[in-house]
Amino acid sequence: MSTSAQPVIKCESVYKIFGANAVKILEQSGGKVDTASLLKAGCVIGVNNASFEVHKGEMLVIMGLSGSGKSTLLRCISRLIDTTAGDIFIDGEDLLAMNAKELINIRRNKMGMVFQSFALLPHKTVLENIALPLQAKGISTRDSMARAMDMVNLVELTNCENDFPRQLSGGQQQRVGIARSLAVEPEIWFLDEPFSALDPLIRREMQDEFLRLQSVLHKTILFVTHDFDEALRLADRIAIMKNGVIEQIDTPANIVLKPATEYVAKFTRGVPRERVLSCRAIMEEYDATAKMSDVTVSDHAIIETVAGSVLTEQNPVAVIDAEGNIVGALNRRIMIDVLFGETNSMPVNN
Repeated sequence: MSTSAQPVIKCESVYKIFGANAVKILEQSGGKVDTASLLKAGCVIGVNNASFEVHKGEMLVIMGLSGSGKSTLLRCISRLIDTTAGDIFIDGEDLLAMNAKELINIRRNKMGMVFQSFALLPHKTVLENIALPLQAKGISTRDSMARAMDMVNLVELTNCENDFPRQLSGGQQQRVGIARSLAVEPEIWFLDEPFSALDPLIRREMQDEFLRLQSVLHKTILFVTHDFDEALRLADRIAIMKNGVIEQIDTPANIVLKPATEYVAKFTRGVPRERVLSCRAIMEEYDATAKMSDVTVSDHAIIETVAGSVLTEQNPVAVIDAEGNIVGALNRRIMIDVLFGETNSMPVNN
């Protein structure tokens, strides 16, 4: 993920209140919305004063329990529903000021959306389902089919392109939905509980596939889930919501190690540190005179994925960056401290 000066998505004090007189009630509250008083007035708050930025190539996972406002926030940012108040900018453009034509254009050319429901047309083949949004843009049948075939190969459904949805497994159907959303080459990808209807094994496989695609495509992503394990596995940053409020937005490691509220702490309680800490977070300074193992690990690798390799080595293991430069070292003592030491008993690098 790279951080540019201008965020791809910027939300400033976004509110969404459902019910009559929502705007008037919000104005009278001065922005300090009380959930109980809203309920008395016959209103329900979906999003309460949300402000944050998402930069190019970043994956922000929005999570919370049912009714927390996570899907409502996503729909506000994609403008599937209108906000009650606040500002939303896409690449510096005011999303809320766009007319219908401008909104259709930005959805067709910048946004891709995947929802829990696969919404595949049963009478069309895999290839035809994927080509639909391209044909809606006026692209010729020949070109749209060629692009759709590229997407079939990307999501590894080669040889299934002429199958109908009923012939596919749940995971394969979801791959078709993902391929269809990617066919228009969106800059921003919105995913709302895309894997929640799948059984655990297929869900894990789809998470693997999703991470593989992101490593290739580097999309700017808003991903909604209620599954904390899924959020930890996928996110660059996590936003945890409760009653429409973003309780904390931070990296997975900081969410677990430094919860901002008691509510966030409930989500993180019992999460092993090795599931969120990277090698960079715990590595020691590299000693060029030390005898090193032949094994190396990435500075961004999560500890649980490399612990076995480090523990079986007698000598320190070099930690390397994306260019292959040695930036630190890990050894068995450090790994044992992480796996079996007391919480917060060891320093963590920022």
